[in-house]
Amino acid sequence: MSLRIYNTLSRALEGFVPLQPGHVRMYVCGMTVYDLCHLGHARSMVAFDVVQRWLKASGLRVTYVRNVTDIDDKIIKRALENGETIRSLTDRMVVALHQDADALGIERPTHEPRATDYVPQMLSMITTLERKSLAYRAPNGDVNYGVRKFPGYGKLSGKSLDELRAGERVAVPDGKDDPLDFVLWKGAKPSEPQDAQWPSGYGPGRPGWHIECSAMACALLGESFDIHGGGADLQFPHHENEIAQSEGATGQPLARVWMHNGFVTRDNEKMSKSLGNFFTIRDILAKYDAETVRFFILRAHYRSALNYSDAHLDDARGALKRLYTALDLVTPATQAVDWANPFAARFKAAMDEDFGTPEAVAVLFELAGEVNRTRSTESAGLLKALGGMLGLLQENPRAFLQGRFMNAALASSTPDRLASTEAANQGAEDIERRIAERAAAKAAKNFAEADRIRAALLAQGIVLKDSPAGTTWEAAS
Repeated sequence: MSLRIYNTLSRALEGFVPLQPGHVRMYVCGMTVYDLCHLGHARSMVAFDVVQRWLKASGLRVTYVRNVTDIDDKIIKRALENGETIRSLTDRMVVALHQDADALGIERPTHEPRATDYVPQMLSMITTLERKSLAYRAPNGDVNYGVRKFPGYGKLSGKSLDELRAGERVAVPDGKDDPLDFVLWKGAKPSEPQDAQWPSGYGPGRPGWHIECSAMACALLGESFDIHGGGADLQFPHHENEIAQSEGATGQPLARVWMHNGFVTRDNEKMSKSLGNFFTIRDILAKYDAETVRFFILRAHYRSALNYSDAHLDDARGALKRLYTALDLVTPATQAVDWANPFAARFKAAMDEDFGTPEAVAVLFELAGEVNRTRSTESAGLLKALGGMLGLLQENPRAFLQGRFMNAALASSTPDRLASTEAANQGAEDIERRIAERAAAKAAKNFAEADRIRAALLAQGIVLKDSPAGTTWEAAS
């Protein structure tokens, strides 16, 4: 069976053949680095990490691009609140992103472009769009995209322009011909810092969010490539706008296949910062080992909703221990995967059907049962090898079962992570003193020290909660 992928654009499963024989080019929208990554980011990173792992396991070369958005309204606002430069803030958040991703076993992409390094390419694309009469200059200094001038607008979301227009409840913003039009270049505002501005033929300003991904994808992968991915919340308007920009500029299809991972929910409500019901990756790694978190994510299909709860994480931890228990029985043989093996064949069939990790994980449990019955080193070796294709089961089984692994994202601050019960017994007075030291470091704009104190407490099982009213803490359970 050949690989089939669900294409959001066609709303169907399609057989996948790379545009260039043997070489897959994939772009995935990355993080806007103004704060720590949350579980929704982890879900997307793990989903597309598995995609690129399976493509490689299938004998394909993969060029994987995952961008970093390092200029944005939220970034500017946070940097101003902190009294630090934009670069200082984004550099720290990129380091934290890498720590969290490394802890979750996410392989680094081939390229990780930062938006601020591609402003010339963005300006070039905007100039092309203006020349083709798809973009227009507004009196306020912005340059906007006129969506009604692009015939294919709405094909990814499946909505017509009239349907999208009917949903508008506000007047046309200043400078826009239509509420659906979106900004390509934002003219500099007096309140914005100098490091949020770039010179251009349109005057000083900065790029809009959507043009960033279009320019980076085109620069690194070409005008047309194989897969474009991201979270379901990016389908409209971000990805719809990317199509309009890129295809309007080049006249070529941007991506052949569009993939979108499902939302993370809590109590069946979408997890988001605006609702205040989200968890950072570090919040969760304070309570659960990173492989358990990865396993929890992979037990659900990437397109389905993922409902977070401690009970689900506890169940995932128990299930993962059952797989490691099988590997603890015998020493796994080191061997190449024989795809004619019935277990391997079922695993491959699952992954070839739109990266069906729930069915693939079920095969791992069948294989673990085989190891338990036969004590076969070959079956154990196959279990470990197939697990590795999902980024699982590569630790020492005995060490994992005894809980001797420390999350990499938390390891830099202290040599040992204290158990939650020990952390709970730490004197409240000492915790409050360290919180005060962190507040003083933030006031002195020593954000590296403030982050170090937070990480040190987290590594000991103390979770800090910042709010406008101040900082509170609790012991991880």
